Amino acid sequence: MYVTEFLARADSFIGPYTTHTLAFFGAATVVVCALKFLNAFLSLFILSGTNLRKYGPKGSWTVITGASDGIGKEFALQLAAKGFNIVLVSRTASKLAALATEIENKYPGIKTKTLAMDFSKDSAEDYKRLAEVVDGLDVAILVNNVGKSHDMPVSFLETAESEMEDIITINVKGTLKVTRAVAPGMVERKRGLILTMGSFGGFLPTPLLATYSGSKAFLQHWSTALGAELKPHGVHTQLVIGYLITSAMSKVRKSSMMIPTPKQFVKATLSKINLKGTAGGMVGTITPFWSHGVMHWAIQELLGVWNGIVLGQNYGMHANIRKRALRKKEREAKKA
Repeated sequence: MYVTEFLARADSFIGPYTTHTLAFFGAATVVVCALKFLNAFLSLFILSGTNLRKYGPKGSWTVITGASDGIGKEFALQLAAKGFNIVLVSRTASKLAALATEIENKYPGIKTKTLAMDFSKDSAEDYKRLAEVVDGLDVAILVNNVGKSHDMPVSFLETAESEMEDIITINVKGTLKVTRAVAPGMVERKRGLILTMGSFGGFLPTPLLATYSGSKAFLQHWSTALGAELKPHGVHTQLVIGYLITSAMSKVRKSSMMIPTPKQFVKATLSKINLKGTAGGMVGTITPFWSHGVMHWAIQELLGVWNGIVLGQNYGMHANIRKRALRKKEREAKKA
């Protein structure tokens, strides 16, 4: 009744054709939003992603960087449980050896290889050794997990040069060089999956984490572009976006509805491969954990990634985190 009356009055002011055109576009907008919401809901809560066997048979290999702790360790354990042999790459040899032993004891028949390398060194010799390790292996999956963030939120102008260099060297150069070592074999075999860990810090411009945010935004564009190049060869890429996860990097210890454990996050990731609906329809991207996916959809569809309010809230949140971190640092200094 009210809609009919409104349209009748509108006709008298702007004409029936204009009114009907506006009504059509309004209805179309509502339908598109509803379809996007339905796609997100189905992708996050109902649908299953691509079966990992598409990328390699049982006994093929997975290469995981940053493998000794947190998310990387969980990828190793869960992919081993699915029948993949594992190449573990990380900085600390003792942790790698312990994890390799754990995997082989827990999953008889699964093979492991380890390579200790410090990605911050950007050593040509290390990358040569990596190429030698994977040479001849049927690598089905690459997990680009190695990464570094700031020790605490800090303005760009106050960021230590060493920290800035490490973030770019590890997050960007390390990911690119590992991929160049592994991807050619995938192209030759015409199958493979490359998972690269992204972040809400790359999805959203993040003040006080500017260098880290920029490095993850780079990976977003690089991974998507790489995916278009490799898709004709049967190789898929996925940029995996996560919000906070309990880990050494996030410094969050307690899980919640919004903060999954590495085990929960990795399980979600491996079950949502190629479901771009989890990430608001972004090609080659998944935001696999359900609460992160809901937040991604809401920001993208209702507010906008480049919205000033979102940017301001993001800045305020990290400013508060910095204040708490500085107070903690002061307390620890007094105790010392």
